[in-house]
Amino acid sequence: MLRLRLWGGWARREWLLLVLLALLPVMLAAARPAPVAVAALIDWKTIGALAGLMVLSRGLELSGLLDRAGRALVARLRGERGLAVALVVLAGALSAVVTNDVALFITVPLTLALARRVALPVGRLVIFQALAVNAGSTLSPVGNPQNLFLWQTSGAGFGEFVLAMAPLALALMALLLALVPFAFAARPLAADPGAGLALDRGRAGVCLALYPLFLIAVNAGHAVAAAGAMVAVFAALPSLRLVLRGVDWPLLAVFLLMFVNLGLLGALPGAAALVARGLDLPGGMYLLGALLSQGMSNVPAAIFLAPFAEDWRALAWGVSVGGFGLVIGSLANLIALRLAGGAAGIMAFHAWAVPVFAAALALGAGLLELWP
Repeated sequence: MLRLRLWGGWARREWLLLVLLALLPVMLAAARPAPVAVAALIDWKTIGALAGLMVLSRGLELSGLLDRAGRALVARLRGERGLAVALVVLAGALSAVVTNDVALFITVPLTLALARRVALPVGRLVIFQALAVNAGSTLSPVGNPQNLFLWQTSGAGFGEFVLAMAPLALALMALLLALVPFAFAARPLAADPGAGLALDRGRAGVCLALYPLFLIAVNAGHAVAAAGAMVAVFAALPSLRLVLRGVDWPLLAVFLLMFVNLGLLGALPGAAALVARGLDLPGGMYLLGALLSQGMSNVPAAIFLAPFAEDWRALAWGVSVGGFGLVIGSLANLIALRLAGGAAGIMAFHAWAVPVFAAALALGAGLLELWP
């Protein structure tokens, strides 16, 4: 359990940051790019959009609004199966709005709080929530980092992106909900989800007001300027400075280094040829994105494959499906297991996630044939 906690706590930031820093001189020596070319590898629009969303999501999380809404919903339920459905839907819906990470930081602690009041299959519930945020975040450009990146590089509008991802996202959520009766019993529960976080109405109001304004600015191509303005607003208001201290800023450094390292990797002789061979496989970019995610996680897979993708939707669908399967397929999986504190084991996770990956892969391939 200690080993899982240490790895889960560091995999998202420090360890990944150290690995990327260690790889950087190797990649620079191999590719030998000009300094200007290195800076050009970074997609600054994505970095700006990610920074602003991290601030807003953290603000909503600390305001207690999402926590209160989730507890109010769960308090109305009296059955294990109904609770599982509610948590899956809640996690999936939240992930499409406030990112998959934040959704887990709300729903998993809520599940653990409930488990202190009534016997629950905590591990299974957390596993399904991890799968749910991978499915639900597929819908939105701001649901996860790979969508955010592909939204910015594709040139698609917010609504256009949602419409392109909707068939897959809805199908994946339907798949998970269809599995709930096989995973959870229809037995009654009697639990009080507890009081949870205190509601800070002022902080919640500011975040809710700024959220659509920020998305409009990002959609108009002003992500960096909007992010700078967002940080300035939060820094200027004493009640919001705490939010800035709680933002996972090292994660931005991780993404900066991902862009540089994977851009240099893609520029190496032979990289294009290897990708071309993968594209010759049945399923092309969709299959390649899903399978590559199993080895390097879906965010770096999206960054690496984007320069070779003629169809951004096929890549977006592939890396979204790639979030299932092996635990490394999505960082959200590691976060869920860490938050569960050992209640959800690696083997138990794969017992559900790998079959779901196989079903999702086939489902996505069929949908791509129907909506070419």
